[in-house]
Amino acid sequence: MLSRAVCGTSRQLAPALGYLGSRQKHSLPDLPYDYGALEPHINAQIMQLHHSKHHAAYVNNLNVTEEKYQEALAKGDVTAQIALQPALKFNGGGHINHSIFWTNLSPNGGGEPKGELLEAIKRDFGSFDKFKEKLTAASVGVQGSGWGWLGFNKERGHLQIAACPNQDPLQGTTGLIPLLGIDVWEHAYYLQYKNVRPDYLKAIWNVINWENIHGLQKVNHDRYAEYVKLFMTIFVVV
Repeated sequence: MLSRAVCGTSRQLAPALGYLGSRQKHSLPDLPYDYGALEPHINAQIMQLHHSKHHAAYVNNLNVTEEKYQEALAKGDVTAQIALQPALKFNGGGHINHSIFWTNLSPNGGGEPKGELLEAIKRDFGSFDKFKEKLTAASVGVQGSGWGWLGFNKERGHLQIAACPNQDPLQGTTGLIPLLGIDVWEHAYYLQYKNVRPDYLKAIWNVINWENIHGLQKVNHDRYAEYVKLFMTIFVVV
């Protein structure tokens, strides 16, 4: 069952906690496809700016903020530590969210998931079409900037839709394990879709990488462990 696969993955994440003892610089991950690979649904200009400028800025700012935070820790400056927490959350969340987002997309994506993931969607939402409607509605409804998510509720053993403002990371703010994230910041679509977010959301379903999303619980658990390890190094000490 899907729930067993997810919980199995969670058990394999425990060794990642040992990473907390040593901090390393975060780096911008390579995309698994070319900038123009998702056209015509998301054009190359958007992808290049989104990845090489916006995501890169989160990574750079996260590294700078973590250095300042480590200095504050060393000095025992609690006031400075507290003052840096919003920047850690914003830039750390931006790095985590985008690292998941790129792998959620594929030029060979679209259609419907298969196997256990599809069955879980039908069980928890009634049908795949109803699931699409609910996640699209949640994403359209984000006020300002943020993300629409499909997550797994480990405690209840079912899939759940959520929306997060700004760059708030799903697991860190809701406890849900992130499976599919849809970026609804305007930089993700404005150059192509202007301010018509629903058109962007309609198009993005054509490039959703269902194999990756299913793999976050199964064959791709090592990649997910890296996301959790990243989350832990950013947020556990704050």
